Amino acid sequence: MSKKVYTAADIEALLKAGKSAADIPAGAVLTPSAKDVLRDGLGSVFNGAAKPVSKPSAPSEPILPDYEYHWTPGKDPKTPAEIEAFFNSPAIVALKETMVGIGKRMWAREYTDGNGGNLTIRVGDNLVLCTPTLVSKGFMTVEQMCLVDMEGKQLAGKYKRTSECMTHLAIMKRQPKAKACCHAHPPHGTAFAVAGVQPPTCMIPEAEVFLGQIGMAEYRTPGTPANAEVVGNAAVDHMAVLMVNHGVITWGKDIEDAYWKMENVESYCKTVWVASQLKGGELLTITGGQAKELIALRKTLGMDDKRANWTECQLCDNAGFQPGTVCRIPDQGGASNNPARLDPEAEKLVQVLTDQILASMK
Repeated sequence: MSKKVYTAADIEALLKAGKSAADIPAGAVLTPSAKDVLRDGLGSVFNGAAKPVSKPSAPSEPILPDYEYHWTPGKDPKTPAEIEAFFNSPAIVALKETMVGIGKRMWAREYTDGNGGNLTIRVGDNLVLCTPTLVSKGFMTVEQMCLVDMEGKQLAGKYKRTSECMTHLAIMKRQPKAKACCHAHPPHGTAFAVAGVQPPTCMIPEAEVFLGQIGMAEYRTPGTPANAEVVGNAAVDHMAVLMVNHGVITWGKDIEDAYWKMENVESYCKTVWVASQLKGGELLTITGGQAKELIALRKTLGMDDKRANWTECQLCDNAGFQPGTVCRIPDQGGASNNPARLDPEAEKLVQVLTDQILASMK
């Protein structure tokens, strides 16, 4: 007795009739195309039997990465045993590993020299993880991390905490959104700090969005209460602060965010410096109106900006930056003019000097 052969058309007719793979006679032969139709309609075919296919679920809503540590207010560990258990809990150990990894990244990018630089993460109402003193950031280990309270008292960790954690704590006390801080000595950012030059604004959109205006803090001896005071005050309205004659400190909602801002500062300062060499003193800017759009974007990302109510001319005023920059101002037609303007008196002086030089050469 010959076996019945089912073609694709046969399977389609069977499915339209409301039947299933169970209605196909045992031993029936299915052509490859028939198996495809059956598979698409009912599921994978194995030896004449079909497994039902579950309907695909609706795609979940895309999410943004979130590295912030969330603690329960009022639930800080109190006793030495509780603190030790907390300090060695899986969640805190994971943060220590992150700090070690970021330390390696800072060292690899030459943001730190010797044992310079430090990191902190707030992990409670009165608890902060911090890096140790006198240890290269490129060679830290999880076992070397420290735990301090908001006054700088060390609560856990066999290695002594960095003295500069006091500056980080000053920022966290004044700015509740600062959940982590990163301090380093990136060459270009530190060069601006040594020169006492505040980086200009309105030049690169990414810097406007992720950094905002970079702040400046007067020099005070590192690790002292005076340094903590001036830097803490500057950091209230600035997520990145240049410490004059010292380095850079940044803060964010988590340690990854704080470190990214350190990269942003260094890249921005390097770009501005290179551009100033190319242009000879006059760098282009975006308009104040365009700057307002970027500040609005910062707000949607949860970042405040003290410049939100500034006028357009204030936003791109870089008069204090040397070499100077000129704010682009749209003309009546909406286009942007070339901001360069030659000083007639200066031109006359240049001409006189040129004539004198040529006369002496003759």
